[in-house]
Amino acid sequence: MRQRSISGKNGTSDPSLNFKSGSEIQKQVRSGNGNNHFWTERNIFIGCLGFRIINALLVQTYFNPDEHWQALEVAHRIVFGYGHLTWEWEKGIRSYLHPLIFALLYKILAIFQLDTVWFMIKTPRLLQSLFAAIGDIYLYKLADRCFGKHVSQWALFCQMTNWFMFFCITRTLSNSLETVLTIVSLFYWPFYTSLPGEAHYSPMSRKIALFVAAICCAIRPTSAVLWFYLGIIHLYKAHDKTKFLFFELIPIGAIVLVTTCLLDRWMYGTWILVPLNFLKFNFLSAGGDYYGTHPWHWYFTQGFPAMAFTFLPLSVAGIWLSKEWQLAGLIGWVLGLYSVLGHKEFRFVLPVLPITMMFSGYSLAELDKHSFPSQQKMGKLNETKKWSWKFYVIFILLITNIPTALYMSLVHQRGSEAVMIFLAKEADKGHVQSVTFLMPCHATPYYASVHKNLTMRFLDCTPSSTEQIMDESDCFIRDPLGFASNMLDSLPLPSHLVLFDAQEVQLRDILALHGYIKAQKYFHSHFRVDRELQGYVVVYIQHQTV
Repeated sequence: MRQRSISGKNGTSDPSLNFKSGSEIQKQVRSGNGNNHFWTERNIFIGCLGFRIINALLVQTYFNPDEHWQALEVAHRIVFGYGHLTWEWEKGIRSYLHPLIFALLYKILAIFQLDTVWFMIKTPRLLQSLFAAIGDIYLYKLADRCFGKHVSQWALFCQMTNWFMFFCITRTLSNSLETVLTIVSLFYWPFYTSLPGEAHYSPMSRKIALFVAAICCAIRPTSAVLWFYLGIIHLYKAHDKTKFLFFELIPIGAIVLVTTCLLDRWMYGTWILVPLNFLKFNFLSAGGDYYGTHPWHWYFTQGFPAMAFTFLPLSVAGIWLSKEWQLAGLIGWVLGLYSVLGHKEFRFVLPVLPITMMFSGYSLAELDKHSFPSQQKMGKLNETKKWSWKFYVIFILLITNIPTALYMSLVHQRGSEAVMIFLAKEADKGHVQSVTFLMPCHATPYYASVHKNLTMRFLDCTPSSTEQIMDESDCFIRDPLGFASNMLDSLPLPSHLVLFDAQEVQLRDILALHGYIKAQKYFHSHFRVDRELQGYVVVYIQHQTV
């Protein structure tokens, strides 16, 4: 199949980023767009940034503990001197590179005395919205280089309207930043190097891709899964294998690795090789299985289809029509290799979701080009029916994804964040002395949201080397009454208790016996997720505190 040369900013050919088109859709794109004056990268980025800022402000629910406990909590401890470090930091399987980004943000807030409740809670996601917008514009540019301007516009549409991207990309998860960096590095990556000689592509482009990919792996060592696939293919096809391997890949990787090791040495106070520790725990010892396992096919049958949602048929069609098997293979490779691990989560495969959205955009762009057999030879009526068909497709996408995005971002599991806002405001007034969270571990944010150096306690769930030993969280879930009775009788009584309504039913009498009254109740969820239905988050206050 013929290859097309991608034009650079000055109209020059840049075959380093050649892609097999799979169709002639580019001809329509390059000659038929009358709105090119609007579709400038600057305008698109401003639009994406505005959209992601709104996106970040609308995300008010709890998704995954790592958003708070592995990023913001660590950053808060660095800047303000208090905050909880989970067991991962004791074992050295996390790098400080990602939390330091938010530590810088917190430091700026502290300098300008803006570290109020609202700013402490909202600004981290607003900062992530900037990163998300960068990812959006680079997905647009990547789709343009692959398939042309028209496809890039539809790819951006799919990226913006996919419910899971809206729900997840502005969260302060390391996976969100990993996704952005993956898109950026893919844009610079020379997928096809069949044309001979270095003059046919920019060597700097490949170096930029390797540098960004190395940072991505430093933040999330599992990104090496994705880049191993691309690196092996590139090494096989490249004409300058020696230069690529010994003068680009190894030096750039070594520079980033040494830099992050020095950074972690400074923060940990001792020499720590985070990627090796991460590999040992998650791959060699299956430590992640402690937090639950799924069947091997989960990503293919449940996880990724739920993320792509109604875009999935379009993405499959886009893969088939475009014949871009290398990018399609990347999706399959990531899903397949992650399927080997017992512990699976939606966010682990987030970096390949934008590629899926790009293929969905290809299918939507094809609707502009092709009409159906019954519509042939019908002149202008054919164009009307073609748009009518595309309208129905777009309507289905919007009517399924927008309500889902809003529900998941505004409603589902909102109690965990709402209760922390309440505690932060009460603590700011001096009404909170201590808090105990009688709920599964890491079910709410922590010090980074309260932003007061209070005595707070949650139920520990550090993995044990002995399977027979249950952690505090499991002990409480198994016997809420017995655990709570022992705790209240043996430890100083906290001024505030936070728990789910599922356990409140069993603990109501003993709480009253110890002088607690119900103060607040926040809606949390309509349906169960991992355990029993946790419909509400309830706050009890000791009577003397009221």
